[in-house]
Amino acid sequence: METFRQLIGPDEGADTLQLCVRAVLLFAFGVLCIRIAGRRTFAHYSPLDIIVALIVGSSISRVMTGKAAFFPALSATLVLVIVHRLVAVATLRWNWLSWLVKERPIRIIEEGRVDKDAMRRANLSEEDLREAIRLEQAGDPSDVELATAEAGGKVSVVRSKQDD
Repeated sequence: METFRQLIGPDEGADTLQLCVRAVLLFAFGVLCIRIAGRRTFAHYSPLDIIVALIVGSSISRVMTGKAAFFPALSATLVLVIVHRLVAVATLRWNWLSWLVKERPIRIIEEGRVDKDAMRRANLSEEDLREAIRLEQAGDPSDVELATAEAGGKVSVVRSKQDD
């Protein structure tokens, strides 16, 4: 343990080499946290996922710069990631929990008709919607059967069958 403490340095005032050792160890720790948390944490970016990602990044950076004690901060970060993973798994089993922690998709276009109120709720401008439609090779909202603002922020588009 003493050798390890010399490698990473004191909690405050570590030298350059010790900070470099911390950076490598924290990189490995970050990869471990991502593997435990699962692909979902950093791929879909729900609000809960973003919060966890920010806290993990902040915690790891404080450890790297010596602003937080090494093992206590890593322990707290790991607990956060495990709790996040447990909540994600629990939402698969209990719909009420899923409803509580996840956002719902918002239907923006149905059968070619644009819902302006839904666009406001989704914080989508007219141009954002047109871009999403163009990315799906549809020319106009009337060419769209369904467009949905998904929880992760992406707009998914289902083109009308007559356009295929």
